[in-house]
Amino acid sequence: MESNAEAVLRYFPEFSPVQREQINKLGELYPAWNEKINVISRKDIQNLYVHHVLHSLAIAKFLPGLPDGTKILDLGTGGGFPGIPLAIAMPQCHFHLIDRIGKKIKVATEVAASIGLKNVTFQHGDIAECKDKYDYVVSRAVMPLDNLIPLIRKNIRHDAASHTYAMPNGLICLKGGELTAELKASARIASEPLVDSLINYFPEELFFETKKLVYQPL
Repeated sequence: MESNAEAVLRYFPEFSPVQREQINKLGELYPAWNEKINVISRKDIQNLYVHHVLHSLAIAKFLPGLPDGTKILDLGTGGGFPGIPLAIAMPQCHFHLIDRIGKKIKVATEVAASIGLKNVTFQHGDIAECKDKYDYVVSRAVMPLDNLIPLIRKNIRHDAASHTYAMPNGLICLKGGELTAELKASARIASEPLVDSLINYFPEELFFETKKLVYQPL
């Protein structure tokens, strides 16, 4: 398994020189920040590019060609995943990253500033304090769907201008493991979600054999 930026960039040959440089810089910034503030398991930091950056970018594969001005909320971003990799991949979109742990938001903020990201904002707080509307809410294994959906319904846009893309507005989660019980529980409060295996996007990375993307229109 590759441990450098090439593990990501070979799946995104369309990235501009600026985007490629931003991806490369993540490999310097996150290990340095992780020494001060633990946002990634110290045993896993060596797998930054595949386990965290590429994992996050599965959402970019799922939502290609989003319209300019699309607004995306990253709930429970931690040190900036999936929000920061997605902001690099989708410069035409705006990302708002929220987390309840201030020191983690500090890391995400500093990393974004260091690589010159202009399409991200940050909030230290709880989702109940976030009143704005977004086209999509994204998260990475934050909580079960039946707990998450009621919290973020209020944040999903439903005006006419927000329905021009093929995928209706909603929630996109990155998850792993057995999801049958979780999906059954969420079916009581929402329509049936779409579940996709990440190995379809990144077939050469065995890490993704058990990883899923769950898309819940709301």
